[in-house]
Amino acid sequence: MADQSPLDLFKQALTGASRAIARDPEVEVAWSADVPGSAGNRFRVPLPGRDLPADQVTEARGFADSFALKLRHHDAALHARAAPPEPIARACYDAIEQVRYEALGANRFGGIKANLDAATELRTAGDKIVRAQNSSEVPLQTALALLVREALTGEAVPEKARGGIELVRDFLEEKVGGDFAQLAETIADQQEFQKLALDMLRELDLTRPTDAPDENEGEDSEDEDGAEDDQTGEDENQGEGDPQSAEMAGDMAEGEGEGSEMSEAETDSEMSEGDPGDEGEASNAPVRPNRPQAEVPPSVDYKPYTTRFDEEVAAPDLCDAEELDRLRAYLDSQLTGLQGVVTRLANRLQRRLMAQQNRSWDFDQEEGVLDAARLSRVIVSPGTALSYKVERDVEFKDTIVTLLVDNSGSMRGRPISIAAISADILARTLERCGVKTEILGFTTRAWKGGQSREAWLADGKPQNPGRLNDLRHIIYKQADEPWRRARRNLGLMMREGLLKENIDGEALIWAHSRLLYRPEERRILMVISDGAPVDDSTLSVNSAGYLEAHLRSVIEWIEKVSPVQLVAIGIGHDVTRYYRRAVTIMDVEQLGGTIMEQLAELFEDEKGVKGRR
Repeated sequence: MADQSPLDLFKQALTGASRAIARDPEVEVAWSADVPGSAGNRFRVPLPGRDLPADQVTEARGFADSFALKLRHHDAALHARAAPPEPIARACYDAIEQVRYEALGANRFGGIKANLDAATELRTAGDKIVRAQNSSEVPLQTALALLVREALTGEAVPEKARGGIELVRDFLEEKVGGDFAQLAETIADQQEFQKLALDMLRELDLTRPTDAPDENEGEDSEDEDGAEDDQTGEDENQGEGDPQSAEMAGDMAEGEGEGSEMSEAETDSEMSEGDPGDEGEASNAPVRPNRPQAEVPPSVDYKPYTTRFDEEVAAPDLCDAEELDRLRAYLDSQLTGLQGVVTRLANRLQRRLMAQQNRSWDFDQEEGVLDAARLSRVIVSPGTALSYKVERDVEFKDTIVTLLVDNSGSMRGRPISIAAISADILARTLERCGVKTEILGFTTRAWKGGQSREAWLADGKPQNPGRLNDLRHIIYKQADEPWRRARRNLGLMMREGLLKENIDGEALIWAHSRLLYRPEERRILMVISDGAPVDDSTLSVNSAGYLEAHLRSVIEWIEKVSPVQLVAIGIGHDVTRYYRRAVTIMDVEQLGGTIMEQLAELFEDEKGVKGRR
């Protein structure tokens, strides 16, 4: 013991306390600078500094206590069976359950209460509720969780969140205020507690009973054709409810939902990053299902185990404006030496594109517009007929370009910086040329699985489950959005913890489906990646090459069948084995120029010229 540091002793003490609270001698505690999380009896908590600052120690204890109380008082199977299917309702349901099992410990032990308060302060400080200016900006799940916590423990709302809570307190207490007291009476019974929680969510029009008939079904029962009318009425009333509740639900909670790389002790096949009730920032992540993946090739033998935890999210929703500004400034500082080179390449591309749009002429024609440059010929030789010119009809199709950037962990450092600045220059240049540009990114919400894997484990590990990770598809710039408004969003790629694993096939389908909805005549999809798709959780339980085979099938289908033109640029890895039109860059400083050249070639290949008299 003499040679152990205070930090080592603290780690041992915290592990012992977690085992005692959870009543599980097998609990293991890992330490990380990334987002806290838990999976079964394995916890990942923030690592305090070597001099053990008091606030960091309390924070670590708070997360460890929360995870231990969950292990002791939370039945995951019971929770999952009653969970509502609607994403917003599910997020509120999970948050309220977390408050319940934390309150069981806080009400019995003063030390645990102090630790949990510190963890709550940390989670709340990064939540959108602290920046809310009106009720529509208040994350509903955060507001409900804090009000339920107040009712169950008597603990006041954290100071930073009070302004946001006051914007919605009267509304929520009017709608479900009585339910808070009933929840306090059933805190020790998870099944009764979750029934009351579901009743509360129904009163807020966030969910509906699964066995309840639609209200409109009885209205047309006397009509012989009532079945068809009932279905129409059901669709029309699906989103009805209180206007304020619906508005608040539409601007749901923010959060990262990000996991971290695990230590060797945590790479067991049973590990995953969080579950529907996970603590930390992961529990506050926005749950937005992806857009329908239209036009999926029917021959592809591929499936996700569940899409419930996938999200399509705008870049500003993943961090606040101040951080985006800081990250954008950092990106600019990293690429100061390349700015002049890339700008010259952008000017070259602009000249190429503008040259194709400018008018041109056929000379020495027998009829048309008199050519002023040949007036001398008319005077010297009046019999010469070839003194006219005819304007060419240059066909420059209305065009949109989607730039799909790989946001996987292997892109960290210089590659992701170059990809971000190239996307920035492309959007600016193409906007000047009248070509709309969309910038998208793809990664996963967690390392080695996530809530999808946790659901698979809870279901008994069925064979051949398909994709076992939670997708995160990021919109950095929409096609109709001006470049100046989206410029700072690209700084998000510099954020620590954003880049995780990559499932390229589904990302291609997502970006492709967005292009199909566009009205432009020419559609170009450009992919910037550094190699094959990788997701450890999926590859560990499916056939070898599962993700790669899916990617190849999607690429082949787009290249042969789709009207979308596909081009790829590989960074440090050969992607020509996947894409027919592709180049590989060994030196990332060449990436900007390569994008320009590839895009210019696409325009030139499609150029059509017709004579017009």
